[in-house]
Amino acid sequence: MQQPGPPRFCTVGESIELAPRDPDPNASYEWSVHEKPTQSELSTPEETVWHVEPDVPGIYRFELETPDGQYVQRVRAFPDVRRLTSFDLERGRLPDHDPDDVSLMGPFNEHLFDREHPTLEDGIYQYEIDLPPGTHRYGYIAGDDFENAVWEEVEVPGPGKPRVFLEGPDDPVDGSETTITADTTPGTDSEYDADELAVEFYVDDRDELTDDDLEVDSQEARVPIADLEGPVRIHAVAVGERHSIADCVIVHPDGRVERRNDPPEWARDAVVYEIFVRSFTDEATFESLERRIPYLESLGVDCLWLTPVLESPTKHGYHITDYFDTASDLGTREEFESFVDRCHESGIRVVFDLVINHTAREHAAFDMSAACVPEYEDWYVWESLEESGVDPDELAPEIGSENPREDYAPPARTTPDGETEVAQYYFNWRGIPNVNYDSLAVRSLFLSVVDEWVDVVDGFRCDVAWGVPHGFWKEIYERVKSQDSEFLLLDETVPREPEYAESEFDVHYDTTLYSALRDVGNGDRSGDAVLEAATAPRREGFPEWSLHMRYVENHDETRYLEECGPQAQRAAVTAVLTLPGVPMIYYGQERGATEYRQLMPWEGDGEATTFHRRLVDARHESPALSRGELVDVDWEVVSEGDSDAVVAYARETDDETVAVVLNFGADPVHVRVDRDLEPTDLVTGEERDLERADEGTVLEVEDAAVVPVRSDK
Repeated sequence: MQQPGPPRFCTVGESIELAPRDPDPNASYEWSVHEKPTQSELSTPEETVWHVEPDVPGIYRFELETPDGQYVQRVRAFPDVRRLTSFDLERGRLPDHDPDDVSLMGPFNEHLFDREHPTLEDGIYQYEIDLPPGTHRYGYIAGDDFENAVWEEVEVPGPGKPRVFLEGPDDPVDGSETTITADTTPGTDSEYDADELAVEFYVDDRDELTDDDLEVDSQEARVPIADLEGPVRIHAVAVGERHSIADCVIVHPDGRVERRNDPPEWARDAVVYEIFVRSFTDEATFESLERRIPYLESLGVDCLWLTPVLESPTKHGYHITDYFDTASDLGTREEFESFVDRCHESGIRVVFDLVINHTAREHAAFDMSAACVPEYEDWYVWESLEESGVDPDELAPEIGSENPREDYAPPARTTPDGETEVAQYYFNWRGIPNVNYDSLAVRSLFLSVVDEWVDVVDGFRCDVAWGVPHGFWKEIYERVKSQDSEFLLLDETVPREPEYAESEFDVHYDTTLYSALRDVGNGDRSGDAVLEAATAPRREGFPEWSLHMRYVENHDETRYLEECGPQAQRAAVTAVLTLPGVPMIYYGQERGATEYRQLMPWEGDGEATTFHRRLVDARHESPALSRGELVDVDWEVVSEGDSDAVVAYARETDDETVAVVLNFGADPVHVRVDRDLEPTDLVTGEERDLERADEGTVLEVEDAAVVPVRSDK
């Protein structure tokens, strides 16, 4: 199966990576350009892994010659929507510094340090760049002072991405064709109405039909099924000023249409609990984790996310030295599988960290690559000293120094020609060099890693997902889903990007809500920011099927309780567990933990634990809280108090509506909402004192209220 994959969609000037799937590192592969738009000057590459940048809009058809035969890869390029913008910062916002030492980084350059340098004019640092419409984050760093880096955002004006959702018959159909319907939504600030959006349908080149077999009428496609011998994948994008994330369905020979991109059904109702594995118990072993499963049962969580459990020299485990065995300090593979089995008996799924953007610097492959062993020479991204941005004075003082790793010197090697090269790494992560996905051997290795664990756990949380090519994630997605359609893929992409929802990941980090909850808890933004963040995925162009993991803290962040206090924490946790998405609890937040990777405070805050248990129970027991639509309510603070610290909303289904009122402030407030509320709080179980007023209800809110709306039925 070396066919390079489904049709790809991009804009002019955007680079996409094309590669053979499941490659043989010792085989020969050759690309050719079969078709391209008339004005395109794109030429055939010499590389097996091709980073292609379409130069004009249109459809490109490439062919890949492999030992198994010839395969087609199509790319649809849309017009360039980037606009010139500037990353600006006042000089005085950085600590004392030499302007020559200032650099900036962010998602725009994959967080590579000391690569981009601004100009300084009239006390303002400026860096001009072409970017698509949307919010873009950047950080200025003086020297190597990451701790005092200044992070900002700039909004590039312009319409957002439209959205498309494909549907078709769930049951077999009579007749010789079946119909796929596209439900479209215009992007934010678009001049198009939904029915004015064009929809482009594409048959997957790996399947038996062609585009010419489809009969397309506006936003519908009729697919012939009379002679189908097997399933056919149909992809579609909505097109206005910009193009949408592509959706995909599978048409079966009997006319049934199966959605391809939907996340596992169980994930829609799951409550995730993250465990930092070496801090959850004193013993820090799989056996000790297994003995604590009754506690997890008592919380009512459905899914565990474990930080890395594979061999590593670090406490956090993200520097991996052996991908095919568990960490020796945690226990044997048999003990890990016993823990997973015991979780399954309790109805708890287990997701663990898949770390494939980098390896530990201590990994055997890195040693051999650094030593220029031919088979491993290209396993990592090696750059010239000048290209890397590393100051020569930061390198080990001399070739053969005793242990540059202990001094945290940049990872480097000397080539047979005597040239110094530095292994690429993100931020200041010198201990975890980036692997090179242009190497077929690297791709083959990590596909083997996926195969090794896919039958053991229920999903992967994919670390630094933004550093791994989209094409490889698409290959992993198809690989794991073909073995287990209920397998979960969660991406760590910071900030999140809708492109990772296109047949790559089921659930995405919600850094937007995380930041909003921190800002509201600190009094830096009003409570309305919570709802603005909760609805941001639509504005950002995420498709309807995408799920977002909501949380107040994780293993990379400070504790919310320590930063914002207990009352704000109760409001924030209530938001996480009553908003749409996949809520996540980080171990210890329910026990009063104040340090981000501290030992689990087993003798901690029982009252907070009870509050978390009741919230989880309320979410599980209320269809509105778990799957209901998020709807606005009119509300106002009618007593003295900080109205900016308050927000209210409702979740509703056809049969149930639940109102949620949150108060992040220090003092209780009386809030009027425009709904007729029931008195029983779904979390505390207590009867609230309610006052009917002005076609609504007034209630006192100390931190959070979760109450049913009286039904008119």
